[in-house]
Amino acid sequence: MIQHRADMDWMLKDLAESVPQTRHVVVLSSDGLRMAQYGADTDSADRLAAACAGLQSLAAAVSAEFPHSDGRMRMVVIELDVGFFYLMAAGAGAYLAVLADEGVDAGLMGQRMRDLVARIGEHLSSPPRHDGQSA
Repeated sequence: MIQHRADMDWMLKDLAESVPQTRHVVVLSSDGLRMAQYGADTDSADRLAAACAGLQSLAAAVSAEFPHSDGRMRMVVIELDVGFFYLMAAGAGAYLAVLADEGVDAGLMGQRMRDLVARIGEHLSSPPRHDGQSA
């Protein structure tokens, strides 16, 4: 079940405000559809969600190179010249993405993201789509 966006706003806001230098927090489905956001306008959040779908697919392809891997991505971190991008699995078919400025405490960000996923992971799950519709 997808949690209603308004119900998730406070949880995403809590993550953003508990880690200084956080810019955007987006929850997305595995097919790149934005489910909720904080700190980003809708267009930016949609673009980020779409890009994340490609990243999780790439991570799964890389995972196939490891013996005995189940192919599931846990976390991707990209360091840029202006900051960091984090993508974490957050339930069946859902992901948590964060953009943060270069001064972010990377350890704190990872911990807060894991805490959020552990607390509300079942609410972040996105059911598989059939014929363009949620199950």
